[in-house]
Amino acid sequence: MKHLLLFVASWCLLNTPSLAEDSARSAKPNIVFFLADDLGQRDLGCYGSTFYETPHLDRLAQQGARFTDAYAACPVCSPTRASIMTGQWPQRTGITDYIGAPVKPEDWKRNTKSLPAPYTDRLALDTPTLAKTLKAAGYATFFAGKWHLGPEGWWPENQGFDINMGGIDRGGPYGGNRYFSPYGNPRLTDGPPGEHLPDRLAAETANFIQANKDRPFFAYLSFYSVHTPLMARDDLRQKYEEKRQRLGLEANWGREDTRDVRLVQEHAVYAGMVEAMDLAVGKVLAKLDELGLSENTLAIFTSDNGGLSTSEGWPTSNLPLRAGKGWIYEGGIREPLLVRWPTVVKAGSVVSEPVSSPDFFPTLLEVAGAPPESDRVLDGRSLVPLFQGGEFSERALFWHYPHYGNQGGAPSAAVRRGDWKLIEWLEDQRIELFNLAADLGEQSDLAPTEPARAAALRDELHRWQRQVDAKFPTPNANFDPGKPNGRFAARQPTAPQAKSGEKRKP
Repeated sequence: MKHLLLFVASWCLLNTPSLAEDSARSAKPNIVFFLADDLGQRDLGCYGSTFYETPHLDRLAQQGARFTDAYAACPVCSPTRASIMTGQWPQRTGITDYIGAPVKPEDWKRNTKSLPAPYTDRLALDTPTLAKTLKAAGYATFFAGKWHLGPEGWWPENQGFDINMGGIDRGGPYGGNRYFSPYGNPRLTDGPPGEHLPDRLAAETANFIQANKDRPFFAYLSFYSVHTPLMARDDLRQKYEEKRQRLGLEANWGREDTRDVRLVQEHAVYAGMVEAMDLAVGKVLAKLDELGLSENTLAIFTSDNGGLSTSEGWPTSNLPLRAGKGWIYEGGIREPLLVRWPTVVKAGSVVSEPVSSPDFFPTLLEVAGAPPESDRVLDGRSLVPLFQGGEFSERALFWHYPHYGNQGGAPSAAVRRGDWKLIEWLEDQRIELFNLAADLGEQSDLAPTEPARAAALRDELHRWQRQVDAKFPTPNANFDPGKPNGRFAARQPTAPQAKSGEKRKP
């Protein structure tokens, strides 16, 4: 009898189904993916903001998992978006800068020490994207909002999405009346005059969910918010003007190289944009609740790069993280990441494992029970073990941005392994080394006192760059050190960016 019991126990252990097998035997989980644009990690209440109000996203964190060390693959948008769609580092797709920047070095007009590397300005049509793979696995696929991965002919409907609401190759909502109808968007019919874009995109997403409630679906809501132009509903702007005055908040400035950097969250227009985005997330989540779909839906919320703190309106502060969008410091690449999946993810959990945007592709494939192509290189890891409370074996995360951002950053690359992060500046190969556990704000460069560690991380970064065929900037023969350096050509806020009333430090 004892031997029989041991045999039965062993059989049960060996034949326990994996998560993918469970998914295949039951209804496939629905997937709702929210991607914010230019939202800093510290712009949400659940990450420490005391000025912006984000109750729906805070509730999402309470109902699921909040990741503390989640990263974008790049400090600007298009490369990160490509990495989400492909599961690869941006260097493999060739999309290493925001689409719209000069593509070839000979097109570069700014007075910088180096010429930025060339990059690809569209995601190849033969790419096995996330949408194509999930569609082949039986999912209805939907895209709403900002695309920024190629011109017409390379839009979402050409990359595996059944429906495209608004996705065209734009950095922001620049057509029509921008954040308010009429939108001037060929993939989004105009609503009533004054209709607000975040709410409209949420309504379209909710309609898609309603229409596909009886089959597995993948809804990708890619907000234009909170990208410039800085425009908010009047009622929300007024709310935060009054809140700013009530709290006695005033703009405060520091310096990042020769750029001003905002040190206080108090921009009323930006706060209104953040809350409007939060309300839109709430509308979609409410539809899932209404239809009884929340339990079997994986909801993910993240951003494409850090908050805008050193130019173009200077609307937010990323403190204690250093710098912001366009910079390879933590403020430019560390993102919010919230995950809710009630049947798998423990409510209120906090995950400190470093993860990056290429991880989403293998994650969603495992959730859907959809194997990747056998010869396809995937740079990410499935996050499902972390959803279940497990851990990863240690790995390195990498960044390579061989361009000049509009926000003051210079060509740079970085590697993080464990608590250590090394940055190499590609103009002059200068390095910086930080221990993020002790110095989250990256203020103490330890490269001079940790030469062996710095050398090892630099070697690891260089091996990875060779592996992914990273492209590098080249010397600029026309650089004139006696003229203003285009890298630091600060822009004054335009009229719609000055609505909150503060004056930027000159």
